[in-house]
Amino acid sequence: MPASHPERSLVPRPRKVSLRPGRFLLDRHTTVRCQPGTHAAADLLRTLLTPVTGLPLAPAADGQLVLALDSQLNGLGEEGYGITIGPQTLVLRAQHPTGLLRAVQTVRQLLPADALSGRFPDGSWELPCVEISDVPRHTWRGAMLDVARHFQPVSYLLRYVDLLAFHKLNTLHLHLTDDQGWRMPVDAYPRLSSVGAHRAQSMTAPPGRGTERFDGVPHAGTYTKQELRTLVAYAADRGVSVVPEIEMPGHVRAALAAYPELGNHPQRRLDVWTRWGVCDTVLGVHDQALDFCKAVLEEVMDVFPSPYIHLGGEECPTTEWENSSTARTRAAAEGLADARELHGWFMGQIGAFLVERGRRPIGWAETGTELPLDFAVMTWRDPAHALAAARRGHQVVAAHHRATYLDYAQSGDPGEPSGQPGAPVGLREVHGNEPVPGDWQPHESAQVLGTQAQLWTEYVKTPDRIEYLTYPRLCALADRAWSGSRSDWPGFLERLRHHTGRLDALGVRYRPLAPS
Repeated sequence: MPASHPERSLVPRPRKVSLRPGRFLLDRHTTVRCQPGTHAAADLLRTLLTPVTGLPLAPAADGQLVLALDSQLNGLGEEGYGITIGPQTLVLRAQHPTGLLRAVQTVRQLLPADALSGRFPDGSWELPCVEISDVPRHTWRGAMLDVARHFQPVSYLLRYVDLLAFHKLNTLHLHLTDDQGWRMPVDAYPRLSSVGAHRAQSMTAPPGRGTERFDGVPHAGTYTKQELRTLVAYAADRGVSVVPEIEMPGHVRAALAAYPELGNHPQRRLDVWTRWGVCDTVLGVHDQALDFCKAVLEEVMDVFPSPYIHLGGEECPTTEWENSSTARTRAAAEGLADARELHGWFMGQIGAFLVERGRRPIGWAETGTELPLDFAVMTWRDPAHALAAARRGHQVVAAHHRATYLDYAQSGDPGEPSGQPGAPVGLREVHGNEPVPGDWQPHESAQVLGTQAQLWTEYVKTPDRIEYLTYPRLCALADRAWSGSRSDWPGFLERLRHHTGRLDALGVRYRPLAPS
């Protein structure tokens, strides 16, 4: 079916697919013709296909596989592309080099799944003759991976990026710091790694449900700057931007364990938190704490070229500020009504620091309207908050937890492994997520960048578990984020049943689909 009917198997669904008669043979005699500006896509094509197919795909002036940029191609934008496959040639076209990277991923999906497995390195492969024209619905299509609660090595993050790119997702949001661990190396504050990256044990059940249980197993991990630069470059080669998140002013217990003078009780000694939930220890609002944040972000910006830097901002209890004479004095000096308003002031100070350096701050929005106006926001509590943020003038990434949080169980089946406490988030709920409801006004819709999935890792320790929770639900989010209303539920399910053969070939440990 996939070879004869690609329109019934591609994920995400292209805008237009027209079948043509014949087949194109991809074999060791196939060569690649690169027009100016297309070498990055040609390199990616070889990187992805040569190791698993054994095909050299050598460059040649008269190559049958052609990559071309054409600024006159109207309506394709940065990521759109066209593919024309005839019996003698395979042509990839785009207005922008990133569009060619997306076209390469479609070519991978047009191949038989066996070609992706690496089990037939000396084969030749037939592709259906077809005309494809494709553009994404949303510009932000991403996935957030929490490596603060449970650390994952860069070797796995590279695989994670490969799978994002395969589904035409373009953003890896990397949650690097939290109460339970600090993973970002900071030369100016070495104890963030030597102390903040280590916790004594981890909670094994949700807090507040009777006797608390812990595993007694130390957990640690930190990255080097070179590892993170390698990740950023690897992702860029695949058209994926890495957005770093450094939590503040809450979710900072690991930082305060390393540098207690940054908190509201400088003499207090804390450990890296071993519990899950919301910790009540937060950064102070004195100059030393602000200077710390700015110094950290200077080093973050040196490693991550992303135009967006995520500052967290959510779940920040204000009790410590309300009880601190230093914080109350700061609030009065800044003309604030009380210490509770220090949250918005703090985020404004750090956000302005990023803006001055040409970056855009982004944060988790509790209501959609509480962050400074120069912030982009991720709305997660209620879909109505996305509309409130858009009306206020924020750029919005829609991330409603009941449709995009993949740490929730996938079903209520008794045999389903437990996940984050809460009702399941099934495949259909993820596919049904619409970042821009149809009743929004055009100026409101224009504020929405897109959507992304989240995987918080309190109860997720291993790559196998990450992939089981992520797939196939991330396929559904990718399909809707790219294809929009073109992706209907019955059609998506049909395409997904073919797509799982590709996931098998790539070794993805996904949750099996229910029988049709």
